[in-house]
Amino acid sequence: DHIALPIMMAKAETEDDKKKREKGEVVVPEQEVVNQANALWTMSRSEIKDEQYSELYKHISHDFEDPLLWAHNKVEGKSEYTSLLYVPKRPPFDLWDRDQKKGLKLYVRRVFIMDDADHFMPNYMRFVKGVIDTNDLPLNISRELLQSNAVIERIKSGCVKRVLSTLEKCAKNDAEKYKSFWQSFGPVLKEGPAEDSVNKERIAKLLRFSSTHADQEEQTVTLEDYISRMKPEQDEIYYLISDSHMAVKNSPLLELFKKKGVEVLLLSERVDEWLMGHMTEFDGKKFKSISQGEVDLGKMDDDETKEKKKEDEKSFKDIVAMIKKSLGENVDDVRITHRLTDSPACVVFPENAMSGHMQRMMQAAGQAVPQTKPILELNPDHAMLTHLKSQTDDAVVQRWADLLLGQALLAEGEPITDPAAFVRNMNAMLQDSIA
Repeated sequence: DHIALPIMMAKAETEDDKKKREKGEVVVPEQEVVNQANALWTMSRSEIKDEQYSELYKHISHDFEDPLLWAHNKVEGKSEYTSLLYVPKRPPFDLWDRDQKKGLKLYVRRVFIMDDADHFMPNYMRFVKGVIDTNDLPLNISRELLQSNAVIERIKSGCVKRVLSTLEKCAKNDAEKYKSFWQSFGPVLKEGPAEDSVNKERIAKLLRFSSTHADQEEQTVTLEDYISRMKPEQDEIYYLISDSHMAVKNSPLLELFKKKGVEVLLLSERVDEWLMGHMTEFDGKKFKSISQGEVDLGKMDDDETKEKKKEDEKSFKDIVAMIKKSLGENVDDVRITHRLTDSPACVVFPENAMSGHMQRMMQAAGQAVPQTKPILELNPDHAMLTHLKSQTDDAVVQRWADLLLGQALLAEGEPITDPAAFVRNMNAMLQDSIA
């Protein structure tokens, strides 16, 4: 399979050969080679044309397009093997199929052993196609032996580094080509930090994100870009995850960060929760979700801001207590915040609890998850809170509390327990305002 063995055939008999045979002389026919004797990957890279690489790729992958990238490498020393690895231009239709056939074609001493040998590539590189030809394995190796073989692990480690190196060169030297790769396989590569702790830092440098720096859904921002734009006194890399790019870029949680010119990474793909669960820091900077815990800009907050926060907490203490009592078991806590500039309220989740987005994903997958109650944060500078501050009627406070919580939940894509009751309450308040 895909190996060209030398085929020798006798040349056509000449007139001299016929005369010799007629005289009784022995004639040994001259042989000639009628095909190429070497498998493509065994040849020197300088001898192989790009067209030949592309033709082999199409043959082994059943793809009609040329590959986006390839890496041809021969290793000698402790391990001896040749690898020819391809990155396709477009994702296959079954990229997210759990039963997808993936892996490389395995040869031992140029003898074909098996298709789809998935032991040579981690799952986050399941898009890679190609050939491994090694001299270090027996010809009768089984899939069981492949799972616990030190030679396999060395080859796998080498192949992973080769693919990462190829992607790094592409990202550095050909931004458009890497952009094409990221659009096709970015979500798959995001699985890498969770699966491959050894290469986590290298994978992190290959990741691309949307951010508040550029108002676009296209993911072009690297973590190195983000750090280069950080405020001198900024200690953390801020990010926000939501169900869609439209939801995340319009979240009230971004208001303070936009006001202070602090960049926030905007994440909206399903794999992002998994990614950030395993990305604790990059280049010495810790990651911080702005949807969990209290917002603390540290040195970026001046003394005047900190003093105003203390005064507001004291001034709104009574109404906050009333709202918290009105909402009861629907919230974990109610508190004053200075993360908002335009919105009256927002919801966040406790620092070490499961985020609302993660809960929704788990429930959509049919998983039973313990419900984490949101924390309602109120903007003391908003007219609604100024109006509420003077209220003493429990029924009025109850209606306003339900409205504030409902709209804060909707803004973050969170479900409302009783949508009909929320609409009735809002309509009643609108009627009162025009009466």
